[in-house]
Amino acid sequence: MLDTTPCVQTKDFDFASGSASLSARLYLPETEPKVAVVIHSATAVPREYYQHFARWLAAEQGIACLTYDYSDFGHSLRDKLKTSEVTMADWALVDMPAARAEMRRRFPDALQWSIGHSLGGLLGPVQPDIDQIDRMICVCSGLVTLSDHPWPYRGLAWLFWHGHGRLAVNALGYLPGKAVGIGADLPGPVYWQWRSWCTAPQNYVPQIGDALPEARWAQSNTPVDLFTFEDDQMVPPDAVWRLADLYGPKARRHLLSPNEFGAPEIGHIGAFARRNWAVWPRLIA
Repeated sequence: MLDTTPCVQTKDFDFASGSASLSARLYLPETEPKVAVVIHSATAVPREYYQHFARWLAAEQGIACLTYDYSDFGHSLRDKLKTSEVTMADWALVDMPAARAEMRRRFPDALQWSIGHSLGGLLGPVQPDIDQIDRMICVCSGLVTLSDHPWPYRGLAWLFWHGHGRLAVNALGYLPGKAVGIGADLPGPVYWQWRSWCTAPQNYVPQIGDALPEARWAQSNTPVDLFTFEDDQMVPPDAVWRLADLYGPKARRHLLSPNEFGAPEIGHIGAFARRNWAVWPRLIA
């Protein structure tokens, strides 16, 4: 069972990301870590959601772990949300590399791992610091489009992109995540870019080399593992495998079933829930 007895020290601090300052929490093991991990959150999921997984990494695996909130989100929100100009690409191309740079600064002798949940692994192939990552682990990250979702979830997604979600952002200038049932509140530009990708036939792929950098991962030697769950309706396995193709032929693909872990469901969000701790060793094996 999950052992929470070993001592884990936590430190709260801010670090720079471009012109922004991001709020972070560092989980430290009792001994000098040989591996340092950054957890890159899913869209609309605050850093606190990953606290039990981060504590397990530190206590049970001896891994230093950083959790943080993206620019203008969660604890990193510094002004009124409706005035934010930050985009989803800013989170992926500026904030994520900045978080990894912070861990390299603090643990220069440790292996540097990235664990990306959904959005956290989605733009890995176009990020600027690929050669400074020792291992990438993507959990439920995929090039999802509306046609990937099974019914009736597809109808709910259509309403989010074309109905109540769109109307709410137009009215308020930001997405009231809690009110529309999608998680925490999001900056308006994040929603619009997220919407444009998820309603396009190939997600963000046509923007590579134009609005987004070239995809370089396939030419690198950085290993990547992509995990997906059979019951994920938000980003089904086919969408994950398309992202795996973008990561290149050496990307390792893992299709998991909740039954393997004695869980009734895991879905898109549940892999990092405390109740599903049995999944965690598989993710870092």
